[in-house]
Amino acid sequence: MTIIFLHLSLNFNQMTKHITLLFTLVCTFYSFSQIPESKVTIGINYTIKSTILNQDREIQVYLPDSYTTSKEEYPVLYILDGQWFFTNGVAIQKSLRTPGAIPEMIVVGIKNENPLRRTLFSSENKKFTSFLKDEVIKFIDDKFRTTNERVIYGWEAAAYYISKLILEENNVFQGAIITDGGYASEKLVKNFKSDSDVYLYMANSKRDIYYIESTEEFNRVLKKHNPKNLLWKYELFNDEVHETMPHLAMYKGIMYYYHNYDSLVFESIEAYEKAGGIPYLKSYFKERAKRFGGDGKIDNSTKNALIWLAWKRDNFKYFSFFMEEFKDVLETNRYKSAYWQNRLGQFYLKYKDYKNASKYFERGIKDYPNSQFEEVMKEGLTKAESKL
Repeated sequence: MTIIFLHLSLNFNQMTKHITLLFTLVCTFYSFSQIPESKVTIGINYTIKSTILNQDREIQVYLPDSYTTSKEEYPVLYILDGQWFFTNGVAIQKSLRTPGAIPEMIVVGIKNENPLRRTLFSSENKKFTSFLKDEVIKFIDDKFRTTNERVIYGWEAAAYYISKLILEENNVFQGAIITDGGYASEKLVKNFKSDSDVYLYMANSKRDIYYIESTEEFNRVLKKHNPKNLLWKYELFNDEVHETMPHLAMYKGIMYYYHNYDSLVFESIEAYEKAGGIPYLKSYFKERAKRFGGDGKIDNSTKNALIWLAWKRDNFKYFSFFMEEFKDVLETNRYKSAYWQNRLGQFYLKYKDYKNASKYFERGIKDYPNSQFEEVMKEGLTKAESKL
């Protein structure tokens, strides 16, 4: 027993030395490999000395990446309960901006703490509306470059407040997103009047046992009266619960409001046909130009998507049609490569359109000599020419 104990003690002492040495080396390496620290910031806090509410109120402001380098004006997303959901708004703005699904926006979070938030959203809602219009919006419009386009978001108690606000003050906000709550009386819905479109997006879950009944009733009232120029949509996400709805609803609501901002993409040729084909495309881009500017013409991204759709779905009839209908897009930089000349040539060759196959093979060989596709294009050209 004594020998075993001494042996174990010796091993433990050796192990301790090895661990100590290893820890020292790791610490030394880590100290030399550290990168100087820098803060990640997504916005700035501002304090508004509210004379209407007779208190200091804090708001959060996020400015788009291009704000400091441009002279553009930006639409604004106002988020009630910014203490919880401001970061959601910024995250959605940044992620959806990468492919250009929505325009760049200023995001404003308005902090509201319990129990005051429930009071301001209910019995003192007129006072809160005055604060919102005359102090918050004025502060933002005076300090930053903004358009007149505003969208407001609210969850739970704020959803009830916004339900009435968007019907009564539709000249202030052009869009509203509400989730986990919301209701407005039949009288308010019937009396809604607006000369321009106002968007309302509502979301909830049947698992939100607290507020689903009022949301369903609001949906029923809207269906019954279907007020002119109120463009509304109601969606259920029954995998979610009361606490997990806010982010999803905000994302869905923003996408609904900007439903015709992005280029068009269809999942199938059948979906393209069902939508209405070329006449639908023309009307879509005409309407998009009315809302967001532009020339009202079908954009190159949509043209590309349709050509690729027909190609990927192996639909030569529509491929030929789109290639002729959108031939202008084929002169853009995207197709200026041996890769694309070969791809187009091979597809024509597959369907025995030897004239067009030869055209793209010849262009690919001539304009992009010594490319990795040169040999296969020469083979394709020889085959196509032999059939002419």
